[in-house]
Amino acid sequence: MTSLSLEVLDRLVGFETVSAQSNLALIDFVQNFLTERGFRVARLEDPDAPKAGLYAEIGPPGPGLILSAHSDVVPVTGQHWTRPPFKLTADGDFLYGRGTTDMKGFVAEMLAAADRASRLPLTEPLKLVLSYDEEVGCRGIARMWDRLVPLMGKPRMALIGEPTIMGVVLGHKGKRAYRARIRGEAGHSALAPRFASALHAATDFVAELRAEQVRLEASGQRDDAYDIPYATVHVGLLESGTSLNIVPDHAEILFEFRHLAEDDPDALEQRIKAAAEGICRRLGDRVTIEIERTSAYPSLATDLTSFAALTVKRAVGTPFGKVAFGTEAGFFARAGIPSVVCGPGSMEAQGHRPDEYVSRLQLNQCEIMLSQLLCLLKKD
Repeated sequence: MTSLSLEVLDRLVGFETVSAQSNLALIDFVQNFLTERGFRVARLEDPDAPKAGLYAEIGPPGPGLILSAHSDVVPVTGQHWTRPPFKLTADGDFLYGRGTTDMKGFVAEMLAAADRASRLPLTEPLKLVLSYDEEVGCRGIARMWDRLVPLMGKPRMALIGEPTIMGVVLGHKGKRAYRARIRGEAGHSALAPRFASALHAATDFVAELRAEQVRLEASGQRDDAYDIPYATVHVGLLESGTSLNIVPDHAEILFEFRHLAEDDPDALEQRIKAAAEGICRRLGDRVTIEIERTSAYPSLATDLTSFAALTVKRAVGTPFGKVAFGTEAGFFARAGIPSVVCGPGSMEAQGHRPDEYVSRLQLNQCEIMLSQLLCLLKKD
């Protein structure tokens, strides 16, 4: 990696851009960095929070290519770190700090590539996207999207630099997350059978979600490229009740499903809502269940013969694959932009963990890949 990318990574790690906090100081830094190098920058402010994403490009009009990343990181609270999480610490080949793998290492290399692009005779533009709130369900890119689409145009490809150990990822599942609010009837527990318990209705609903998982495993779509080759349904939280001797009149469930590209997520959502309606009917409408979608991102399924897939594979020489975790790549793919996920670091081994790190070797490989992609945009 270059001295510039190391300097930039040091600055990026120093910004405490945990998703629950503002990322504006980091966005200011990136905006100034790019503006000084002649990029045309559009800042995309969040309408409700002190956060922003940005879009930037340099070069003449044309399709070009997109490099994309997110600026937020997961919390360090409750983790045992042996190094300061928001200070870049070098130890041999490893660079430690929150976000070094997920995904400020790629952002640093993306900005170093932007610096190189600013000195090249480009025939097509280099386009950059930096989002926020990816770690909490890709909410930032969703809020940016309507403003982002007309700025991007129709690039030849998008590279999303999530950590893949520099493998060329062409697929991941989509995800929808929900909050279910259940209302029932409060009463004394000595007379419990007279009342419609929200907690009992909630557990009935969880049973329906588990039944849906069984159905998906038995007869749903399958893709053996994934460790779990079918759509999954997961309940992460159930809260209800105030005291043992009171029949609960409220409950709340947080749940999600992760679906294959071949699945119809709307149909799956409708089956879940129909199951909730069936519970309410069985209880004589003494219980209500309201289901709110809280976040969503599309699946990714890029053709392995596409320009994007073959171009990135030539640049890195690693095999094609699919990953269990989600990314923002599905948004670009859904807009008709062939998209590939490839970046330094390992999500499984380093992402979201204490003493998160990325290796210089991985960053060097990323730098080589981005340099080769820049060759597509310049005069021979």
